[in-house]
Amino acid sequence: MTLAVLTQADFDAWVIQARRFTLQGRLPDYIPQLAQVDSRLLAAQVLAETQTLAAGDVAQPFVLMSVIKPFLLLYLLEQVGAERVFQQVGMQPSDLPFHSIVQLKADHSRPRNPMINSGAIALTGLMPKASGSDRCAAFCKWLNDLAHTQIELDQKALNSVRSLPNETNRAIADLLVQSDLLDRSDLALDTYNQLCCLSGTIADLAQLGLLLAKPHPEISHLHQQTVSALMLTCGLYEVSGIFAVKVGLPMKSGVSGALLAIVPKQGVIACYSPAIDRIGNSVAGLFLVEKLAQELKLSVFC
Repeated sequence: MTLAVLTQADFDAWVIQARRFTLQGRLPDYIPQLAQVDSRLLAAQVLAETQTLAAGDVAQPFVLMSVIKPFLLLYLLEQVGAERVFQQVGMQPSDLPFHSIVQLKADHSRPRNPMINSGAIALTGLMPKASGSDRCAAFCKWLNDLAHTQIELDQKALNSVRSLPNETNRAIADLLVQSDLLDRSDLALDTYNQLCCLSGTIADLAQLGLLLAKPHPEISHLHQQTVSALMLTCGLYEVSGIFAVKVGLPMKSGVSGALLAIVPKQGVIACYSPAIDRIGNSVAGLFLVEKLAQELKLSVFC
């Protein structure tokens, strides 16, 4: 089966079911703005061929947080090439949390993959431009031009992130400097924080997903494949393998509650529900994507 057979009525019904799971997660308390969001929010959109289905709080903007990581990887694959990118980061799944210093030290200060904090922070070192703001602006323009989105920096969210310094990310950046993967930890962290605070609506997130789901005249198909493969194996952190079996789609989550699933050659499932589980994945979002994947037999392994 395909995404194209999904009806608005069925989609609405499954989104209603997913709303029950907004009560089962928690809000991240280490970013003040995210801790104050209404945990009952839920927005979802499906893009497939000429069909667009949307349900829930679709006008609600949200920061992308770690859902931006696949697109940072795609951007750098396009800008500097795969050989240079994978000198900087590995391709192996991690079995420890996304901000694990233990994992980074065990791997001799080389990030395990681009979907965890250490990997994304290391990749900022490959971005052109001299400042975090210039890097973020160039990256944002690239995304908006290619995906026809209206992604923008949420300055209030960035101020909130900066209000409580993240000592773990600081320690990660310092280790990367010591291993010569970064020149400056302050520049890397400023860039990383700005990228994570890029914001849009559920429609923007879905449009971004099409950069990976469908052929694009300005993006290498091999680079699309590379990013999607790493999303499948690494995008949900230490539970990626479980959901590769249960869902079988490339996915990426963020602690804001954003969740993106790619249905290769068909389309995209985008979700936003801010209540997350202990891993950092949206509880309602995972329920909805799993429901759609199983009911419509969307797994890439079917």
